[in-house]
Amino acid sequence: MSDGKITIKTEFQMELMRVAGELVGKTLKMLEGMVKVGVTTKELDEAAEEFIRSHGGVPSFLNYDGFPASICTSVNEQVVHGIPSKKVRLKDGDIISIDCGAIVDGFHGDAARTFLVGNVAPEVRELVEVTKECFFKGFEQAQPGNHIRDIARAVQTHAESHGYGVVRELVGHGIGTNMHEAPEVPNFVDVRMGRGAKLIPGMAIAVEPMINLGSRRVQVLSDGWTCVAFDGKPSAHYENTIFITKNGPEILTNPIE
Repeated sequence: MSDGKITIKTEFQMELMRVAGELVGKTLKMLEGMVKVGVTTKELDEAAEEFIRSHGGVPSFLNYDGFPASICTSVNEQVVHGIPSKKVRLKDGDIISIDCGAIVDGFHGDAARTFLVGNVAPEVRELVEVTKECFFKGFEQAQPGNHIRDIARAVQTHAESHGYGVVRELVGHGIGTNMHEAPEVPNFVDVRMGRGAKLIPGMAIAVEPMINLGSRRVQVLSDGWTCVAFDGKPSAHYENTIFITKNGPEILTNPIE
């Protein structure tokens, strides 16, 4: 994380971030077309790196704190930070959350989607759809003059109304020349957070609901990265980088519909 200072972007910096965000969105769209039964998560990672570099970017995640890949590929009960592998081959009925970041001209874009693989059980499809809805509930609250808590409450209320667990150990974040900047953007309300930072034009944040079909509890595997749902039930992730503007929030990372 950063030194705790929230950075306000200039119009020029906002344009640079739009370019980085667009590249992330295009990369995820390309990967969506590759997600099918039999593909390995390593193949997805290699395709993402080639796509990002061929479009003038650098993968944000590669070697970030030692992370060994260009994207995170989290399958089924894996919440986030799954490491791509030649040994992990997608199966019918899986879901895969892909988290992707790119740097262009010194600025980061960051987004995640959960994709369906073949014939996915109805209750898991619903989890994926509601997680996406949770993002947009939070997005609606990202208005100038509101506070981080307004986003957090909207996400949590929608997820819990469906009986899902909202992950608390991992949160959204500010973003700019660093991938993780202030402020933190939780998906839940905690009395200790107060109202959270006030949203003002020029702020850039990544809002990223991580929602579990069962309990909100998670654990990190022995690889030191992969975070999984403690009860082994599926988890979904949906993220976009957004700007706070005087006219409301703007999505930079090309949401895939």
